[in-house]
Amino acid sequence: MTRVLVVGGAGVFGSRLVESLVAAGIADIVVAGRNRARTAAAAGAVRARFAGARIDAARIDAAVLDGRTATADDLRATGAAIVVDAAGPFQDAEPDLARAAIEAGIDYLDLADARDFVARFPGLDGAARAAGTIAVTGMSSTPALSHAVLDHMTSGWRRIDRVEAAISPGNRAPRGRSVIAAILSWAGKPVRVFVNGCWQTRFGWSGTVSRRIASLGPRPLALAETADLDLLADRFRPRDAALFRAGLELRALHGCLSLAAWLPRLRIVDSLAPLAGLFRHAAAVFERFGSDRGGMLVEATGRDANDRPTVARWTLVAEAGDGPFVPTLPALALIRRLAGDRRSLPPGARSGAGLPPMAAIEAALGPAFERLPEAVRASHRGGPVTRLAGEATIAGAATLPGRLVGRLFGFPPAGEGPCRCGW
Repeated sequence: MTRVLVVGGAGVFGSRLVESLVAAGIADIVVAGRNRARTAAAAGAVRARFAGARIDAARIDAAVLDGRTATADDLRATGAAIVVDAAGPFQDAEPDLARAAIEAGIDYLDLADARDFVARFPGLDGAARAAGTIAVTGMSSTPALSHAVLDHMTSGWRRIDRVEAAISPGNRAPRGRSVIAAILSWAGKPVRVFVNGCWQTRFGWSGTVSRRIASLGPRPLALAETADLDLLADRFRPRDAALFRAGLELRALHGCLSLAAWLPRLRIVDSLAPLAGLFRHAAAVFERFGSDRGGMLVEATGRDANDRPTVARWTLVAEAGDGPFVPTLPALALIRRLAGDRRSLPPGARSGAGLPPMAAIEAALGPAFERLPEAVRASHRGGPVTRLAGEATIAGAATLPGRLVGRLFGFPPAGEGPCRCGW
């Protein structure tokens, strides 16, 4: 079984990737990060959910890789065949972990969406080829997933006029500090974007529009700086525009960030990134509002194979907190490919734009039932008679009307401690 080292494996996205890899049964995992106690706890939590899974913990801080030789030795010591960088933020960062993996002769991929990071990454191609390793950046919602969708939707088209992609997480979605810092690093800063048939300079988190994302309804979306601003224009050659937007579910919070973005725009501050902790605390205050439903939108306009004007739209809705799994899907698809037949991809360093086809990303999901914890799966595999036993803590209604309604429908009363139950 392939051994995969996930740096940032205790974080918002890394932990979801670890869980998906273990559930799919395609890899042994080493959860790594800068905090040994946190990574050990994360590894233990996954072991508790998936009996028999081999999950180890290690301390590796991707942000402070100074000694190239020592770091390469550390990576080799884990026994990993693939290194995944899910730590972030990648804005203004150097691909030090990728260099160390190449030096160690280990395949590498990351979940980077930072424009500068992804643009510089092909500079590692010569070293990766010489070492015989595969290194891929951008295996996330942008650019890997957005390009997989567009490749599928526009196959055979004669011309593409406009491409747009957008992401809108639910307000209750987990917020890692690195994700917030990444957004704040470009909010209000000049952003080069292809629009109206030419390259122009706009400002990050400006130009808010409202777009309907399937059952989520209208969501506010503003200009976001990601690698797709370059790659969409480069790969699809639209005549009019190539845009990527992002937004917050709550219009009040979205508007507050739009106002804050004027601070760097007016050069009152250099960047909002140092305020990541403050913004994270403010977001936590409003966490009980909104929903945990997020979505992604990809749209293209142009002329189809019969030269007819056409519009293609793809939407994804992540229900019940599943949003943080979405950015990990391209990485999961690539790991499955490398674990199955590593020789199917030649050595070298490249971006993930156009690499995993849509079919591979869909296949990486697997049956939803198989991604459930073993205890849940076992409870649904019973015969004609199934007896289950366990413990539950009952949180009853806090108000008198609520308690009356609960009693009317036969709900159990609140319990002070774990309540043993069986059926």
